[in-house]
Amino acid sequence: MRCFDDENITHVDGSVSPLRDMETINLELIFADMESIDRRLPKAISMQKADKKYAVDVERLEKMKAWLEDGKPLRTMDVDAEFKAFIDEQFLLTSKPVIYVANVDENTIGGNDYTEAVTKGATDEGAGCIVLCAKLEEDLVALDDEDRAIFMEEYGLTESGLDKLVSASYDLLGLISYLTAGEKETRAWTIEKGTKAPQAAGKIHSDFEKGFIRAEIVDYQTLLECGSFNVAKERGKVRSEGKEYVMQDNDVVLFRFNV
Repeated sequence: MRCFDDENITHVDGSVSPLRDMETINLELIFADMESIDRRLPKAISMQKADKKYAVDVERLEKMKAWLEDGKPLRTMDVDAEFKAFIDEQFLLTSKPVIYVANVDENTIGGNDYTEAVTKGATDEGAGCIVLCAKLEEDLVALDDEDRAIFMEEYGLTESGLDKLVSASYDLLGLISYLTAGEKETRAWTIEKGTKAPQAAGKIHSDFEKGFIRAEIVDYQTLLECGSFNVAKERGKVRSEGKEYVMQDNDVVLFRFNV
């Protein structure tokens, strides 16, 4: 969403209004979903005539269509788990999680009246929102690591907009990452929040989950401070966790297993 004023950059609608832009985008997606439902509903009705069990599908599609006709995205419907699963199976655009990116200029990196409006609008519909300056992001890409760090410090940035977007996406989707580290490589593994250690091990290989014994874990920042897993272990920073351990973001793990 454009959240800055600049008379040299023309807006397609003649003025800057991120809330209007949000509404325009949502309406376009709503119209696309309505077309999809209009194609599926006759088929469901036809199947219902042959088998009454499809009456539930017809009812749900009709409720979804009515919701869309009111100008509301499907992700804002308050439905039970079965209905939610049915909506997800339709792969419709407005049922997907959304993050609004408020694009500001170099002078309002910390936010402005426009970003406040976008943040409130996103919150009202259960969507995510981040603020970044696309122009600065473009400049950052062209710099080496040292110059990038200096540039970010000048603007008071602790992370890039890309990093913010990745973090916000993970949070919205209920995901975290844990890491494995060795001589050959360090690798991140994506799992859902709440995943226990054996199931996390299974992301690497099914044998890891089947023969799970324990997980030796150290926090990522602690590992950096120690310099190596062995040093962290000598300093008592490595924990031994069992099958009920719930994995945390940025855990660095050595899985012990036996098959």
